[in-house]
Amino acid sequence: MPTPLNTTVQSHNVYLYASDNGEHAGWLNAALGHLGQVTVVTLDEAALGERIATTHPRTLFLDFSGAQALRSTRLATALRRDWPELLLIGTGHANETNTTLAALRAGVDDFLDLDGPTTEVLAVLQDLMARRQGQRSAQAKGRSIALLGARVGLGVSTLACNLAAMLQEQRAAALARVPGRAAHRQGIALLDLGLPARDALLYLGLKSEFSFVDGVHNLHRLDPTLLQTALVQHASGAAVLPLPASLAQIREISHAESVSLVQRLTDFFDVQIADLGGFSSIDFVAQVARNADQVWVVCDQSIGGIVSTASLLRELREHDVNMQRLSLVVNKFEPFVNLPALDIAHQLGLPLSHVLPARASALLAASCQGQLLARSARNDPYVQAVGQMVRGLLPWIDGSVPPDGGEPPPWTPRVAQMLNKWIHRR
Repeated sequence: MPTPLNTTVQSHNVYLYASDNGEHAGWLNAALGHLGQVTVVTLDEAALGERIATTHPRTLFLDFSGAQALRSTRLATALRRDWPELLLIGTGHANETNTTLAALRAGVDDFLDLDGPTTEVLAVLQDLMARRQGQRSAQAKGRSIALLGARVGLGVSTLACNLAAMLQEQRAAALARVPGRAAHRQGIALLDLGLPARDALLYLGLKSEFSFVDGVHNLHRLDPTLLQTALVQHASGAAVLPLPASLAQIREISHAESVSLVQRLTDFFDVQIADLGGFSSIDFVAQVARNADQVWVVCDQSIGGIVSTASLLRELREHDVNMQRLSLVVNKFEPFVNLPALDIAHQLGLPLSHVLPARASALLAASCQGQLLARSARNDPYVQAVGQMVRGLLPWIDGSVPPDGGEPPPWTPRVAQMLNKWIHRR
């Protein structure tokens, strides 16, 4: 989930301007001044989506002037669908009678008159950020956890499955403790994106025809009914969305579309757990990590695991991931091995969050019975350790499911005045 917007406009922000008019870009650059540089992008949905995915702007300006209005209207619809967190500000000439209405009908958050004073830009940004902050407080999204593993075999999928099942059970218990309390979102979603592909399905004893690629193709149709019908559910109640059975299908979707789906699912689930153990696309992993509320990097005591994890962390730094948000989970820990968990954390430069004991025999026995260890042996040391992770996440689900709803925010008085002038000219 993206970092909440501050109500104060900060400098060095990224601003994108979808426009084919260089003069308008110059006006906007002059208006923003020291706040940040404007990057101009052509009015093309694919190009704009890729640029958003790589630059992570807080705000996108969309040019509705002249002949650009129709293309910008179509773009605004796609952006509202794929990047709901993005602030959209339309620009145009207020004396062009249909410009303002076209922009507002397209769903922009506000509108700037290119013939007006440049001082209005800062006021609009501050107003929108304050408004968005209020919306977040009243209508928070679900939370997201990213489980990263640098290579196959570190136990990320096993952890993700047990964590999802236990967290789902705690959510059900939290709802039961408050009679009459309604759940405004579905519970826990597990994104089975690790390698080997669809391992989480095997551990959970599930089969699924609906895949992550199907989710991307149906992004514009996502709603609670579709998700409840399409996503397979574990006996605990946790929903699972896996990679497709044929990984070649991944080529059908873009990086930007994949990120959009991950972000969109937080609208529908209280907690989303993304299993990214061994996932090969560092661009996608980095984007998910940037947006996640909790990032746990899973590593074991092996030299290969430590070296691979150090390489992964280096790539994440190169992709501008805030490393202060990451913490380490040492998995398959053997206390008699002369390599303490704190030493591993020190070598990797991460704070130590959790230590999970080596319980290969117990995990294998549960798997052979078609069960999760979390459900078949609740007193097992591994389950107890995962339980500590779950307890740390309880504030997200215990009595804190926020209500949906809320009316759309009113237009600013400045925009209302522009509309009144246009109506009177009619």
